[in-house]
Amino acid sequence: MTFGFIGTGNMGGALARAARRRLEGNQILLMNRTAEKAQALADELNARTPVNNAVLAAVADYIFLGVKPQMMGDLLAEIGPALNARKGGFVLVTMAAGLTIADIQDMAGGNYPVLRIMPNTPCSIGEGMVLYTRGPGVTEDEERMFLEAMAGAGRFAPVPERLMDAGSAVTGCGPAFVDLFVEALADGGVACGLPRAAAVEFAAQMVLGSARLILESGKHPGELKDAVCSPGGTTIQGVRKLEEAGFRGAVMDAVIAAWEKNGNLK
Repeated sequence: MTFGFIGTGNMGGALARAARRRLEGNQILLMNRTAEKAQALADELNARTPVNNAVLAAVADYIFLGVKPQMMGDLLAEIGPALNARKGGFVLVTMAAGLTIADIQDMAGGNYPVLRIMPNTPCSIGEGMVLYTRGPGVTEDEERMFLEAMAGAGRFAPVPERLMDAGSAVTGCGPAFVDLFVEALADGGVACGLPRAAAVEFAAQMVLGSARLILESGKHPGELKDAVCSPGGTTIQGVRKLEEAGFRGAVMDAVIAAWEKNGNLK
């Protein structure tokens, strides 16, 4: 089984590293517009760099299309002949926001099997949340092998394709929103006298622990919030200020704005 990655930027590189946790280096092929970038990652993972994208597309069992949506048409036109000439099975894996499975098939010039995924940056440390849709022609065995090989990326969840843009607005864009929140918490701590490094550590670990508590307890976030807000205490006063500033509405608007943008990326 061979996994080929066309595009080794932040997300493609993170997924290649995740694959390496389960696969041997010689099972991973890497290509990038900047050849030096692909070679550096290949050296790190003991992986291979084919001559060009078409060679990768001719031999990889899973072909990750790690380019921006506006570049997808050119890439698929480039590798289309290699895909058309193949005799054995393969799966195209797209992570391009806003492009449907049907879009990828149209650009590639064939009804090829496509897995549509939406990963996020925490995949780089094995704590990602990856949404995926299995397109027509992808067998259950191919799905299973993909999930087993990529388990090092984090959690995977199947979603109907019609919900992919909504889900990616939460999971794909969400890390940036959380980073802003952690930065703001740390800034508040600094304003109260904490050293910067300590404030960032305290805030980040608090977010990590709070997220795990939600997942592992199974409790509603509102219930966990209430448990921290003692009557007449300090936390409820902080919550009051966040509500006065429209915190929840702003977060909801951020997700909706990202979702709307997803629909305009073609």
